[in-house]
Order: sequence, then structure tokens, then C-alpha cells
Amino acid sequence: MPAKSKAQQRAAGAALSAKRGETPKSELKGVSKEMERSMSERQLEEFASTKIKGKPEHVSK
Repeated sequence: MPAKSKAQQRAAGAALSAKRGETPKSELKGVSKEMERSMSERQLEEFASTKIKGKPEHVSK
């Protein structure tokens, strides 16, 4: 499932970094903390690797 916004992609990248142990989990905030807990590494990779060209900064719910 690809990210729908730049913000979502950045959050997935931060969560992926924490899941891999590259950054401390204590540094995560908000959505990225939730993503790290609830998503697999594979899912996070898919979100973080989405092309950002043409993506909005945020997507309204």
C-alpha cells in the first residue's frame, strides 16, 4: 500500500528506522509511534519507498 502524502511517507520512514534499531523508539512521536507498533517492517518499507512526486503534504481524512 503506497503512502498517500509526504507526511505519511516521512512518518513511515521514521517508524521503519526505529523498527530496525537505527534510531531509538523513544524519539518517535504521534503517528510514527503508532505505525512502528502496528505495522510490519515490510509494510513500513512499502510506505516509505513511495515516490513523492505529485503527493500532497497532507491528506484530509
